[in-house]
Amino acid sequence: MKRIGLILISFIVCCTLGAQTLAGRLDALVSSEKLLATSEVGISVFNLTQGKQVYAYQDKKLYRPASIEKLITSVTALAELSEYYVFNTRIAYTGTVTQDSILQGDLYLVGGFDPEFMDEDMNKLAEAVYNSGIRSVQGHLVADVSLTDSIYWGTGWSWDDTPESFQPYLSPLMLNRGCVNVTVIPAAKGKRPKVEVLPESDYYTVCNLSKSYLPQEGKLKVTRDWLNNGNTIYVSGNANYRCTKTLNMYSSKDFFLHTLSYKLNKKGIAVKSLTYGTCPDEVTELYTLSRPLTPVLQRALKKSDNLSAEAMFYHLGIHRSGKKGMGFKDAQNAVYDFMKHEVGCNPDEYSIVDGSGVSLYNYISPELMIEYLKYAYSRAEIFCPLYEALPVAGVDGTLRNRMKQGKAYRNVHAKTGTVTGVSSLAGYVKAGNGDMLAFVIINQNVLKGKEARAFQDKICEILAH
Repeated sequence: MKRIGLILISFIVCCTLGAQTLAGRLDALVSSEKLLATSEVGISVFNLTQGKQVYAYQDKKLYRPASIEKLITSVTALAELSEYYVFNTRIAYTGTVTQDSILQGDLYLVGGFDPEFMDEDMNKLAEAVYNSGIRSVQGHLVADVSLTDSIYWGTGWSWDDTPESFQPYLSPLMLNRGCVNVTVIPAAKGKRPKVEVLPESDYYTVCNLSKSYLPQEGKLKVTRDWLNNGNTIYVSGNANYRCTKTLNMYSSKDFFLHTLSYKLNKKGIAVKSLTYGTCPDEVTELYTLSRPLTPVLQRALKKSDNLSAEAMFYHLGIHRSGKKGMGFKDAQNAVYDFMKHEVGCNPDEYSIVDGSGVSLYNYISPELMIEYLKYAYSRAEIFCPLYEALPVAGVDGTLRNRMKQGKAYRNVHAKTGTVTGVSSLAGYVKAGNGDMLAFVIINQNVLKGKEARAFQDKICEILAH
């Protein structure tokens, strides 16, 4: 009995020393890090296997989270919507189709805020109309975007981030994530290169002023006249290699509607009038394209895709309110309700206004994020799809070029976050003894993200040992 007691005491001492060693190593790193002389950091580490906090540094302070906020959105979406939730885009009509293939009525396109709707999906809509026997629409092609309000950017988003692809114009109708892919292919020296734009549409025009293999023309530039909300794509400068640039389109709903009309006309289906309206209840359904939540979740986390995160955020509001014309406040309330009643934290102490972390108005603490990671870990139906969707250190997603060596390699599954002045990392790491740890690191007021990422990687290496 005495021997058993000694073994037990030794085990407790070893565990205590191990915890102290981990905390001590982290303290030593924090105290010696030059980056922190001019910036702030908040850190929280929780041992999920043992059920205890093992390290905290300024973890109650508020920070801008950047894209690790997508974890809050994702956990809430998996809990409230489930991984089997679907995003539906529908096409239907009113009236009748005559023997000579004329639709005497309106053709309705109903948006469901599907962030993964691509060109091949658009072809399916056009094919469904063709297969119905319709060859001419006597009435209108009507786009129904009544699912959300007309505000196309998140609260606190920066206006000058357009026309970059990471900030599309939000709408219940999103084609190719609201963007076009512009590929420039050099020709003979001094000649204009070939410019290809996909998806193919008559919604935009191309002005190609570039030259092939002429350095004096300057750096190749691909943009659009975004200050005037225009969709003329300008290509200028020296084209000396094949490259592709992705630009957002103004606006997503118009891009979708006009491109569908373009595709219908190419299939020999005459569409004379385009407009917006609400699809009535009594219609003849032609086709519904359904997208499960899983690919949306995976893109939001692996690729840190803002649109995918915003789609989940808005659908949380739609699911909660059950109304049309839903705005960010409805989505925010859904997140806050979940935070209060499920995670057990007070939403009055934080600010979450979008789903992606892009907004300048988001403020959370590492302590709050740890609570979400703990909540997810305790529920297999949430943790399994979440863990699988997170970037893996040195392997894929936004961590594919980080921690490619050492103990952290493959053992860190975490979400990155980057906006000007902020670099963050949060997720899970498997320690050398087999324990699973949840961790949050938010670096604030840093101008050189590379230095912050190196600091975060050092922490992960310590945790993985």
